[in-house]
Amino acid sequence: MSGRLEGKRALVTGAGSGIGKAIARKFVAEGARVVLADVNEDAVTALAAELGERASALQLDVTDDAAVDGLADVLRERLGGLDVLANNAGTNGPPARSHEYPMDGFDMVWRVNVRGAFRIQQVGLTLMLEGGGGSIVTTSSIGAERATPAASAYIISKGALRSMVQTAALEYAQENIRVNAIGPGITRTPWIDRLDPDLVAQLAAQVPQGRIGEPAEMANVAAFLASDEASHVSGQLWLIDGARSAG
Repeated sequence: MSGRLEGKRALVTGAGSGIGKAIARKFVAEGARVVLADVNEDAVTALAAELGERASALQLDVTDDAAVDGLADVLRERLGGLDVLANNAGTNGPPARSHEYPMDGFDMVWRVNVRGAFRIQQVGLTLMLEGGGGSIVTTSSIGAERATPAASAYIISKGALRSMVQTAALEYAQENIRVNAIGPGITRTPWIDRLDPDLVAQLAAQVPQGRIGEPAEMANVAAFLASDEASHVSGQLWLIDGARSAG
């Protein structure tokens, strides 16, 4: 039985850990050929070895303009084009209240989460226009809907991604390109794993389901949005948060 992404050519950024790693695994399991991109070359090299012949690793810093400028050619060479983009690379930034937020930290978050994501989206759109269509799934956050104190740079960046996705969805709807976002709630990632277990328990208690999300649960929704099953879905932010945003 073929998968939902059988024959699709995909790029996953931030594929070295967390949600990006889970998305990469899911895309390969669903039949896609996937380029795994991450600033951590060792991480994606190991993942490519795990996933087999349908996966290849690429060291990529989304803030490196020269590297992003050459990305379309790399994807043409490796995949022959692009059908699916999981625009996932991101970072958190330092914790601080807004009036004290360090601008070097703010600028770093903006370069990765917004400018980097926009540049990667540009590459994806260019290749999808060449190929006659495709699907982009960007990783935003529940933070685009519900703010968190002491995280202004991250929250602002994730809200900006929602607007970025909506704009592109309108611009390219007539060219068979769908653009959506997933909005993970609190999810078990390496960042969460580094926190004190008591704090994680407090975070889980904020979720009506009584637990935090798993990366595979985010990947399942990303795979649906990437697939032809979601052919009439575009311009949307899909929150995956155990009902936390419902009330």
